Amino acid sequence: MSTATQVPELSARVRDRLARRHPNAPVGELTVLPGGHSGLTYSITAGDARYVVKAVPPGQKPVGRNDVLRQARALGALSGSAVPVPGVAAVDETQPAWFAMEFAAGEAVEPVLDEPRVPAVTARARMLEVAAVLRRLHATDTRTPGLDPPEPLDAAGELERWSRTLHAVPAELRPGGEELLARLARDVPGGLPPVLLHGDFRLGNVLCVDEHAVAVVDWEIWSIGDPRIDLGWFLLFADHRNFPRLGRAVPGLPGEADLLDAYLDGRPALPAMDWFRALGRMKMAAIMGHNLRRHREGKHHDPDQERLPPTIAAMISTARDILG
Repeated sequence: MSTATQVPELSARVRDRLARRHPNAPVGELTVLPGGHSGLTYSITAGDARYVVKAVPPGQKPVGRNDVLRQARALGALSGSAVPVPGVAAVDETQPAWFAMEFAAGEAVEPVLDEPRVPAVTARARMLEVAAVLRRLHATDTRTPGLDPPEPLDAAGELERWSRTLHAVPAELRPGGEELLARLARDVPGGLPPVLLHGDFRLGNVLCVDEHAVAVVDWEIWSIGDPRIDLGWFLLFADHRNFPRLGRAVPGLPGEADLLDAYLDGRPALPAMDWFRALGRMKMAAIMGHNLRRHREGKHHDPDQERLPPTIAAMISTARDILG
């Protein structure tokens, strides 16, 4: 579906910039790119090149997930690094702001959750490689020019952040949630040196071709903080049993121990991982509950959300069990 008539000013600005980047090449129209969850997400061609454009919705403030320039900063800072990311082709800070990045071919599939399925041997190789990508991301110098990082967020801050989301979920959808939050708050672990965090690092946010990672995408909630925040979240997706009634068994996938070995690469084990495993489950329960509430309020109609209540309850219960 062409969106040129819906956002003519944006279309004109993007096409003008790309025409200057690709003189004498035909520039196509903005078309909605399915799957975008922040701001406005489009694809566009310029000659043989293809780009993804992210823009602030007209009339909205460039904050939170709509702060597309913040995403561009992370991608720009990582360009040419050991972390594969799409290259940033153009940035326009005039509001409503937008940026264009190279279109990265590939597929991003969670083996235990998503369709289409990929061969188990391919999924295993991808998971192990992506664990190494996460290690390299966490080794990035946060003083990299252009990143302009925010203040670090420690474990207590991350807990508070997702506690607010869980509290916004109706109480009947999160049985045991208050007890879980209290137990997490009583035993917040000491911090590790802060690193660059993706915030939603998992195979579903890494484009892969065959067995190789080609681009880490969806940088809406990147931050600076404890590396175990990313790591605990990534490990959550390694086992279908972490997603009761939703996940499926995939024989041959690496277990948590294998992924931790790939991430650590000979370094000592990280302390208090159980706390971060429980935090990840609480975070997932909060996200699922939030999505279900929006569905029931008519803000995001998706009948599949009605499958979530047993899974939300099970994830909270499992998190409590992990804490002992």
